[in-house]
Amino acid sequence: MPQSIPRSQLPRHTVRARWIPCPHASCHRWFKTASGLKYHKSSIHNYSFDDSSLSEHSAPPRLGEDTIRVFHDKLTGRICDASGHYLDPNTPPPPVSEKRSDDWGPYGDQLRFETVEFIFREAEMSGSKIDKLCHLWQRSINTGSPPFSDHKELYQAIDATCLGDVQWSSFKLRYDGERPADNIPPWMDEAYEFWFRDPRFLVANMLSNPEFDGEMDYVPYQDFTTGDVKRRFENFMSGDWAWMQADKIVQDPSTHGAAFVPIILGSDKMTVSVATGQNDYWPVYLPIGNIHNNVRRAHCNGVELLAFLAIPKAAKKYTNDPAFRHFKKQLFHGAMSRILSSLKTGMTVPQVMKCPDRHFRHVIFGIGPYIADYPEQVLISGIVQNWCGRCIAFPDDLDAGGPPRTLELTRALIEELSVGTIWDEWGTDANIVPFTDDFPRADICQLLVPDILHQLVKGTFKDHLVEWVGKYLEQEYGKAGAKERLADIDRRIAAAPPFPGLRRFPDGRGFSQWTGDDSKALMKVYLSAIEGHVPDDIVWTFRAFLEFCYIVRQNVITDDTLSDLKNALHRFHQHREVFRDLGVRVGGFSLPRQHSLVHYEALIRLFGVPNGLCTSITESKHITAVKKPWRRSSKHKVLGQILRTNSRLSQLAAARADFEARGMLPRSRPRENVPERNLLTAAQNVNTLSTDREGLGNSTRRRGDGLDDGQDDDLMRDEDERAGIVDERPTLAHSDVKLARCYARGRARSVPALAIELGVPGLSRLIGQFLYEQPHKESTSTPHFPVFAGRVKVFHSATATFVSPSDPSGIGSMYDCIFVSTDDTDEGMLSMEVARVLSFFSFVYTNGDTYPCALVHWFDRIADETDELTGMWMVRPSFLEEGSKNLAVIHIDSIVRSAHLLPIFGNERVPPFINFHNSLDIYRSFYINRFADHHAFQLAS
Repeated sequence: MPQSIPRSQLPRHTVRARWIPCPHASCHRWFKTASGLKYHKSSIHNYSFDDSSLSEHSAPPRLGEDTIRVFHDKLTGRICDASGHYLDPNTPPPPVSEKRSDDWGPYGDQLRFETVEFIFREAEMSGSKIDKLCHLWQRSINTGSPPFSDHKELYQAIDATCLGDVQWSSFKLRYDGERPADNIPPWMDEAYEFWFRDPRFLVANMLSNPEFDGEMDYVPYQDFTTGDVKRRFENFMSGDWAWMQADKIVQDPSTHGAAFVPIILGSDKMTVSVATGQNDYWPVYLPIGNIHNNVRRAHCNGVELLAFLAIPKAAKKYTNDPAFRHFKKQLFHGAMSRILSSLKTGMTVPQVMKCPDRHFRHVIFGIGPYIADYPEQVLISGIVQNWCGRCIAFPDDLDAGGPPRTLELTRALIEELSVGTIWDEWGTDANIVPFTDDFPRADICQLLVPDILHQLVKGTFKDHLVEWVGKYLEQEYGKAGAKERLADIDRRIAAAPPFPGLRRFPDGRGFSQWTGDDSKALMKVYLSAIEGHVPDDIVWTFRAFLEFCYIVRQNVITDDTLSDLKNALHRFHQHREVFRDLGVRVGGFSLPRQHSLVHYEALIRLFGVPNGLCTSITESKHITAVKKPWRRSSKHKVLGQILRTNSRLSQLAAARADFEARGMLPRSRPRENVPERNLLTAAQNVNTLSTDREGLGNSTRRRGDGLDDGQDDDLMRDEDERAGIVDERPTLAHSDVKLARCYARGRARSVPALAIELGVPGLSRLIGQFLYEQPHKESTSTPHFPVFAGRVKVFHSATATFVSPSDPSGIGSMYDCIFVSTDDTDEGMLSMEVARVLSFFSFVYTNGDTYPCALVHWFDRIADETDELTGMWMVRPSFLEEGSKNLAVIHIDSIVRSAHLLPIFGNERVPPFINFHNSLDIYRSFYINRFADHHAFQLAS
């Protein structure tokens, strides 16, 4: 019986990406893997419709064989004229504008508008700096004058913009309850001021914004996969809540044909700086549920600043006064009811509003989900601390569950039981009247949504699991032993090779203040770092939890995905018992944020995928709505300046949208919310695949740029938070790789010289083999490797652009490990091999074709299945029988994207000389990190 050939000796045949085109006639995209094509088809070409009146809905049909979309049959979003008279569905929309194509409004011309936009929105200059710039500009020109003479003239141009201008209003509330006979607390006499903008006008501006054309759903719908007929959840309007609201609305026949506009709310207390005084703010934001999740996460003017709430303060002796605590709660609810009052009529009587497609529609408003972290959920829902806001589960055994909280249940309890009994046995503060009670069809306990950032990333992972590992080590090995093992875990984390979007941890977990970004980055590398230091059950606990997190953050979730989610949650609950058995959590796991995981499946069915309703959206909005305006202010009476700055930003954004719609400016993606260090969209994630070993991975953390270190995260927010400010509209193919624009100067220009430079004597043979494997018009029966003797150009890097819909990777140099497509008939890891790039180069062959190439060192899979413990594939560098590296020259079109490898440490300690620069060279076995980002999770699972 012949001996089997070692895998490293088997030839690898790469697959050129352009050989897998999208089969749809109108689509010209191509893909590197079958799984890439499958994802593209399910995201873009998966809709067939059962409704004959397609033109009444939000977007033109994208017909496909994978999904059937069913619209609500009575709330149909029919078009009408400005007077509300229904029109034929085929009626063309009104013209974009009655204005002339050269009417630049108060700006006068394009130069003045773009100058205003650059100075005020992009450069964010203060008034004094604008004056200085205008003065220098005037001195630099001999004749004429600059576009503006000073900041006042520039501000006047913005203030004269009618579009997007929603004026700020204010009101004051004060305590009106019982007062003591003497020694009246000062907080009872104080008037609390609230600033807000009319939500009806804000909603009208969002609905009429032409930027959202094709990015908005006017009516509830349900998606089903064909064949097995399973539900498919994506944007907010695909969930059951919107459908059930529509069923309630259409009980009034006058609403038939209208569109439904869910009013999503979100709030989050924040502190800009503590060193310069008390600068606490409580902003409230308003997005609408019609806008697609990816656009809402990108903001794109789809998340509006609605209000600033007053924050009642009192002397320390009154802090725990029941009367003061009750007053603070009811003050919030009373203010929110007043702020939203202009929407109440539109919740029962259809309102005629202009939509992004320029048509008018009757719309019905409805109070939708409220985005908040747990402390604010307690306030908003009127529950008792440590109870669940969605179910009646006792705080000492939350995972035992209980019946759902509903408005009807709360009212019944108030009628039958005492206030104290309701508090103790039902976890409800009966003295609080939620603001939602003032609006039809609103039940606040049914409107609390998942919070990926605080419940999963910062809560369960950082505050619970990571802390429990430290407690276990201390309990098992003592303080000195735990310190030694934690130091080795830190060295393992610090030794993780660089990867785009992965934050560097030069000191492991050794930083003074955790941010959401720290937690999110640590999740990507923590699993392999603790292996060998903790029992396998703890590793399994982390694995199950990470899988839960990555499934939850997908852009499309089906019934099958929910089954995987339920399985991951079951395994997490099963394996976390190890912490109880080891004495780390003797009291159990009755933790509100961890308990929230049991509600995710139901909430996904109600509201669509959770990444469209996360607190990361509101927290990232803090940057542009509060922090940046605060920074450019004079620091005197700051709130008024923040309000004015936000109004001007809204006016500028509306003006640009109008100019673009009229063809006066080229279409562009809004940039005001994109951080300086991540300028690419999530649909355009870019990896810089580098072969230059100098200075790689230099992405160390930096702090607040002049703000208070350690006191405020400022612009350095969590990746989840930045996920809310990344435009994810899919405009590119699944992946694309291009060499750098300029070749490297001073490098070898011939094959022999490059072979010497790289230390690869057989480079000429490898190039010949590569040329032989390229498609030829003529065929030959005997192998004959061509010989190339021309000039080559060497490149330090290549750029890999790929669709990664849930997790932006950004830009960053890296040690260049890659996924290479080798089998276009399979999916996932079975369709790819892993390799390490040694050099990028290109050459022009005698036939005139240019070949962009990479010299790679192959890696072998250690097993034909994932590791049982970590769930990750394992690989090792491939060597030939004589001990030389298994090398090949490949076309860069066969590169799918970058791969992140983590050393398999086992039980070995990491020597001090190993770091992220050399770990790939020293270790001989690696995990393929499926948790590097969400694209890798789908690709390498």
